[in-house]
Amino acid sequence: MACSIVQFCSFQDLQASRDFLFPHLREETPSGALRRDPSKSTHWEDDSWGAWEETEPQEPEEEGNTCKSQKTSWLQDCVLSLSPTSDLMVIAREQKAVFLVPKWKHSDKGKEEMQFAVGWSGSLSVEEGEYVTSALCIPLASQKRSSTGRPDWTCIVVGFTSGYVRFYTESGVLLLAQLLNEDTVLQLKCRTYEIPRHPGVTEQNEELSILYPAAIVTIDGFSLFQSLRACRNQVAKAAASGNENIQPPPLAYKKWGLQDIDTIIDHVSIGIMTLSPFDQMKTASNIGGFNATIKNSPPAMSQYITVGSNPFTGFFYALEGSTQPLLSHVALAVASKLTSVLFNAASGWLGWKSKHEEEAVQKQKPKVEPATPLAVRFGLPDSRRHGESICLSPCNTLAAVTDDFGRVLLLDVARGIAVRMWKGYRDAQIGWIQIVEDLHERVPEKVDLSPFGNTQGPSRVAQFLVIYAPRRGILEVWSTQQGPRVGAFNVGKHCRLLYPGYKIMGLNNVTSQSWQPQTHQICLVDPVSGSVKTVIVPFHLALSDKKSERAKDLHLVKKLAALLKTKSPNVDLVETEIKELILDIKYPATKKQALESILASERLPFSCLRNITQTLMDTLKNQELESVDEGLLQFCANKLKLLHLYESASQLNSVDFQLDTPFSDNDLAVLLRLDEKELLKLQALLEKYKQENTRTAVRFSDDKDGVLPVKTFLEHLECEKDAINMKKIREDEYVALGSFFFWKCLHGESSTEDMCHTLESAGLSPQLLLSLLLSVWLSKEKDILDKPRTVCCLHTMLSLLSRMKVAIDDTWDSQSVSPWWQQMRTACIQSENNGAALLCAHVGHSVAAQISSSVTEKVVSQTVVGADSEALTDSWEALSLDTEYWKLLLKQLEDCLLLQTLLHSRANARPSPVSSLQSEPLPRLSVRKLLEGGKGGIADSVAKWIFKQDLSPEVLRLANKERDAENPDEPKEGIPRGLTEVSEVEMDLGVIPDLLCLAYQQFPCSLELDVLHAHCCWEYVVQWNKDPEEARFFVRSIEHLKHILNAHVQNGIALMMWNTFLVKRFSAATYLMDKVGKSPKDRLCRRDVGMSDTAMTSFLGSCLDLLQTLMEADVSRDEMQAPVLDTEDAWLTVEGPVSIAELALEQRHIHYPLVEHHSVLCSILYAVMRFSLKAVKPLSLFDSKGKNAFFKDLTSIQLLPSGEMDPNFISIRQQFLLKVVSAAVQAQHPVAKDKDSSEKAPTTPFGKDQDWPVLAVDLAHHLQVSEDTVRRHYVAELYNYGVDHLGEEALLQVHDKEVLASQLLVLTGQRLAHALFHTQTKEGMELLARLPPTLCTWLKAMDPQDLQNTEVPIATTANLVNKVIELLPENHGQYSLALHLIEAVEAISLPSL
Repeated sequence: MACSIVQFCSFQDLQASRDFLFPHLREETPSGALRRDPSKSTHWEDDSWGAWEETEPQEPEEEGNTCKSQKTSWLQDCVLSLSPTSDLMVIAREQKAVFLVPKWKHSDKGKEEMQFAVGWSGSLSVEEGEYVTSALCIPLASQKRSSTGRPDWTCIVVGFTSGYVRFYTESGVLLLAQLLNEDTVLQLKCRTYEIPRHPGVTEQNEELSILYPAAIVTIDGFSLFQSLRACRNQVAKAAASGNENIQPPPLAYKKWGLQDIDTIIDHVSIGIMTLSPFDQMKTASNIGGFNATIKNSPPAMSQYITVGSNPFTGFFYALEGSTQPLLSHVALAVASKLTSVLFNAASGWLGWKSKHEEEAVQKQKPKVEPATPLAVRFGLPDSRRHGESICLSPCNTLAAVTDDFGRVLLLDVARGIAVRMWKGYRDAQIGWIQIVEDLHERVPEKVDLSPFGNTQGPSRVAQFLVIYAPRRGILEVWSTQQGPRVGAFNVGKHCRLLYPGYKIMGLNNVTSQSWQPQTHQICLVDPVSGSVKTVIVPFHLALSDKKSERAKDLHLVKKLAALLKTKSPNVDLVETEIKELILDIKYPATKKQALESILASERLPFSCLRNITQTLMDTLKNQELESVDEGLLQFCANKLKLLHLYESASQLNSVDFQLDTPFSDNDLAVLLRLDEKELLKLQALLEKYKQENTRTAVRFSDDKDGVLPVKTFLEHLECEKDAINMKKIREDEYVALGSFFFWKCLHGESSTEDMCHTLESAGLSPQLLLSLLLSVWLSKEKDILDKPRTVCCLHTMLSLLSRMKVAIDDTWDSQSVSPWWQQMRTACIQSENNGAALLCAHVGHSVAAQISSSVTEKVVSQTVVGADSEALTDSWEALSLDTEYWKLLLKQLEDCLLLQTLLHSRANARPSPVSSLQSEPLPRLSVRKLLEGGKGGIADSVAKWIFKQDLSPEVLRLANKERDAENPDEPKEGIPRGLTEVSEVEMDLGVIPDLLCLAYQQFPCSLELDVLHAHCCWEYVVQWNKDPEEARFFVRSIEHLKHILNAHVQNGIALMMWNTFLVKRFSAATYLMDKVGKSPKDRLCRRDVGMSDTAMTSFLGSCLDLLQTLMEADVSRDEMQAPVLDTEDAWLTVEGPVSIAELALEQRHIHYPLVEHHSVLCSILYAVMRFSLKAVKPLSLFDSKGKNAFFKDLTSIQLLPSGEMDPNFISIRQQFLLKVVSAAVQAQHPVAKDKDSSEKAPTTPFGKDQDWPVLAVDLAHHLQVSEDTVRRHYVAELYNYGVDHLGEEALLQVHDKEVLASQLLVLTGQRLAHALFHTQTKEGMELLARLPPTLCTWLKAMDPQDLQNTEVPIATTANLVNKVIELLPENHGQYSLALHLIEAVEAISLPSL
């Protein structure tokens, strides 16, 4: 076993943390695309993102290279701390910090791994201009007796440039803040309780030490622990009630002012030490000279070591008891959330607190106690050398120091001297690993008669120094004090080495013995790979090579590994060398490791592996029993057993074995106990399934079936006593192992009886063999369906397995279900290969019936005359119970197979472009999935398939009508409201209609047409919600909604769609259009509503259809009963979510006037978007009552406008409706001069457009506008656009024809004025001279510019004048003018005659 580096955690999204701490490194994203996967949520606080915009732009030329290097080396510029229990990491820079917590996640490979995810992020600074300089994550022990050994919580200690030390919870809540010295905090270090290794070692107290430029503050650990607990409880109580305020106990600390030293960079607190009498006298002589006196008992002193300059390393000793500990008043950060803090904040918001008061509060600082002077005792004077960091070893005897010369020095703490130096480690980061010897790994000595020769003495402890050199990107492990380098790893140049140097705070000599927390002594954070690693060092590396047998064994293992990698043509020679190497290894554990590596080799043939294992086995047996390791002997025996099994199975598979007996359909029917009709039905079903399945499936060339390398075989199986069991392996590995045993047997190429006997005698249980057999059968569906003979082989093998000793227990309760057959049924239920599962179930049913009948015959033969016949009854009950389960399974598999066939089928040609949502493959079905999918699971699966194929609702209805034609006894379904018959479907459907008919027959309840339409409707709207640009999905959803016949279901589905998907977007569209006062542009639509302007137009049109359908359903639901949603007998046991149809029936009645109110608003919005109307604010058409009622629950009773409306509202509404009518006529009948504008006008991309004039009249009714005014305007617009024939038809609906005649008279005058004044012909001028002066004056007053279509034949105008004469009464003031017009029109038309 060598030194190794192991990853134990990774980062979920480290780049997000970097971007938060270094905003200028954030990668720019093109065209507003998302930079990061949105599923990786990082929970940033909203106020933290503002820092990104606040940064100043960098100069690209000067800062380009710096920015690139910072993107990789940014972690070197951060303050980093990791809890020793690895349950919290802090990354801080300047004023910001990110708290990372571990979470178990599924990796890309499907395995669970621990990942650090952002738990909290934000700014930590309180004082202006202060930055974070140091941080610690200290886990605190739980006080509960039932604690599992994990820490109760983790406290984050942060030091600032302002001198403050603040304590936080994992969620970023400030617990308390302390200002113990008005200077920058340079370093924070912690010491926790450790059980003394020897009786003479002084027990060390817990403490937190804070280094300032000229002082050290040590806070007593017990005092700190109690204060932190009290503050945390206070925070919890304040958050709960707001009025608790318990003053926590004060902090006890000591403050030493360090003297006689120039600069201090880092420090360590060694703890309390007691001098020996000799050292005491030597120290007294050095200080006091010849006449010095000493005390009888050596004094206890606290030792501190600092690194910096002049001296390079300083040693300080503070006598215990010389000063009293200072008591600090704990400034509670959260005193009372709901009283003081909230009141202060509120008073600031409301303007009660003046600016002067705020400044006074900020300037007020706690009292800072003076420091006790402490002079340096001695040091390592080196004026040119400057220390950079110091790291204390776990047993407090050694310390490692780095300097600015690129050296690493090893200090003896007790003697105060440097004992070792390493060169070439500039900017090095250092840490320690302490390893305790495992007593079980010691090698027993052959001859040791000394009294100290007991191998089971106290465990030895070894210390290793870990040095990370970022300049070289290498991590080294050195044995101390004078040991060699035992490990080196290339880890990259941008990592950070973290060595906490402490464990859990709050333990004592009692609790620490029962606690064994999982802690990492040292960690390496790699920002490039996003991983956190730890170093594992075996204890034996601390031993010298001369005395260590293990080192020799490791050398042999390395030699063996190199030998296994070489390609040698002489296998026998390699085998001999391997045998010699493995026999030379002394340690049993190493020998086992060597054998494992040999058996895992892919280069060695099977014979070589068997011979090596057999040789080792024979050698172990020949040794004395006392010296043989039982574990190694058993390991060899188990591997040898597996190798013999592999050899036997391989030999059976290699024997040429062929079944010569022919196999016909009649034989298959007898084998499966089916009559001819049932067999034909089964074959037809499987043939259809095979055809559709081969169309969709893509098959790649697999490895040769039935072949398995011996290495893989040994990895999958393990021996326990006399039995062979399976390890936990993947599904494909499971299938590969099963194929190795059974694939040749299933094809009739190997002896089934011999294979079963071999496997049974080897110790494999029948249940395991059955599981392997079924996994092979169910996974090789294509090969099985192509070769019907495999069914016979499966029948034979299943019969043999079922007759094994432990397969079916003879004493099984006859009234219960056999676990053996239940295992087989469970496998078929879970399989997604329904063809193979159906055949497997038929074979299982047949074998079960065969065995049950043989048992029954045996019982009958043993029954004596006159005995009670209860035995017969019990056996027949057992037969009938298992048979019923088989029949149920067969029916379920048959249904599932048919459904899977339908879902595999597809149309030959697609009528519309395929969306990415439609191209995603459908998941395969299994009986288990359908049973867990709820009552609507079957309809939901079909609905998803219909969405992928984009089938019209008419296809479903026509397929259902064909089903009804085949079953004339069943009642016919009516035609949906408002829909006409579609005679032809515009796509080549292939076999889809036939399969749909079969599915309808198989699932008469689950695929009832209304239920299917409901699920299709819901599926389409769900997919539309994912991509609102696909407006055709929403249109198709409304089509399915209209096809639902039962008004109860239709009402519920429409209401659910509105509440779930539509009302939010609808309200957003309303407020947007009301804000801009016209049809909004594409950018605004995407921003506020989440879709383009064309998609929003279609969306509003579909919303109008939905609201109208909802009102129609509400009217119709009183005339019909709610449907009864049944389930087929085979699927009565389904469990899972409630179906959409059931949810629809649970919906409440709508409030009809409220829906109508929304329908009016939707019509207005649709008109604005459809015709791009301007100067229209939709909500201005409604009063306050009307506005307040919008977007409320459609089932609630709202106060709606009633009575007479304000004339101002009516005037605005009338103007809007007339504008809509004009736009509709212009869109329907564009003229030459409007061609450009008509091309720009939006068209309805999906579905049929509304009859806008009719809709406008209907709106006029609801908006209290005169309907006749709208009709007259429509007629006038038709004549205005020269569509006189349509105008004559529309004129019949106008009531006030006199007013209309006056409007048309003006129109006629405009036409004549254009013909006379704008053509400027000679004939026109002559005619003008002959006209009456009154008419000429009137015509000159006309403005032909208002005419939309001036190219109207004069004969058409003549008809218009005649129509005006008909409508005008003779006593009308303009009647005479109309008569003059008739003469003028006739005169104009004469030249053309």
